[in-house]
Amino acid sequence: MSLRMRFAAEDLLRCRFAISPLRETQGAVRTLSRPDRHGHHLPWLRQVRAAAAGLDLAPLWLLAPEHGYSPDFLQPVPEVPLATLDEELDLVRATPPDTARRQISAALAQTPGAADTRRGRAMLNDPCGTVRQLASLYEHVWAALLAPHWPRLRAVLEADVAYHARRLADGGMQRLFTGLHPKLHWSDGALTTSGTSGPLPEPGGRGLVLVPSVFFWPEAGSAFDPPWQPVVIYPARGIGGLWAPDGPTASATLVRLLGANRAAILSGLDAPSTTTALAHRHVMAMSSVSAHLAVLRDAGLLTSRRYGHQVLYERTALGIALATGGGLL
Repeated sequence: MSLRMRFAAEDLLRCRFAISPLRETQGAVRTLSRPDRHGHHLPWLRQVRAAAAGLDLAPLWLLAPEHGYSPDFLQPVPEVPLATLDEELDLVRATPPDTARRQISAALAQTPGAADTRRGRAMLNDPCGTVRQLASLYEHVWAALLAPHWPRLRAVLEADVAYHARRLADGGMQRLFTGLHPKLHWSDGALTTSGTSGPLPEPGGRGLVLVPSVFFWPEAGSAFDPPWQPVVIYPARGIGGLWAPDGPTASATLVRLLGANRAAILSGLDAPSTTTALAHRHVMAMSSVSAHLAVLRDAGLLTSRRYGHQVLYERTALGIALATGGGLL
């Protein structure tokens, strides 16, 4: 089944990217129970196996059926380019009790008999307590399974945003959606999604939020229910090498030219990245990485651009030639 959503001029002006720690946490929870999502994440699964075993994830799985409705209040639309988990969970905790109960009931209805179980009845009888429980559980999942890896994950997500933002600037919406995901196509001012079931209203001037995800792979999903801004979630680029233990190695010639640390940073910067991500990747102090980046930028080997509160660094053509050989060394 294919659905076609036509965008008005005001929708095009309100299209933006956002990174959501909460949605990554939800995706990680699904990955733990979905073998079809394990392909790229087996190294992570091995690392977190013991920590995951100590978490009671049943309430989260109960409200997130493989197919069907999940509560909207657990998936707030990202309001800024890069929110913190605490900021997103504040929105979850602010859910009115009537809204929470209605949406919990709708989600439980996706699993026959779930509303009549002891856990299901408890959720429906105390929606406020359920909201608090779920928010607290997501905090525990984040701390145990994702926080230690967040610099690596965020680097991949930020690099994806930078890549697709360039495609949008170069060729508009058609170029952006070309290659974003096989289910998504743009033509004649409309976004077509294939494999989607149910009615899908048009954006109606609300625009679109594009959210890359590491753990949502290999799927793409959308949420267009008013009054929230429509959201499309898609797999981020670079997932294949996400858990690789080693990055590119600098050549001996490049090390002699730039020094070991600057050569490592330049060689490893194969996608736009932040100072924080680079410091984590190369096990260096933030101040040292900042100083090296400044030198490389002043030498014309890097450029920088601001994305929200973050500054992304990427190699120039000269930097790419030096890092990859390019006939210059």
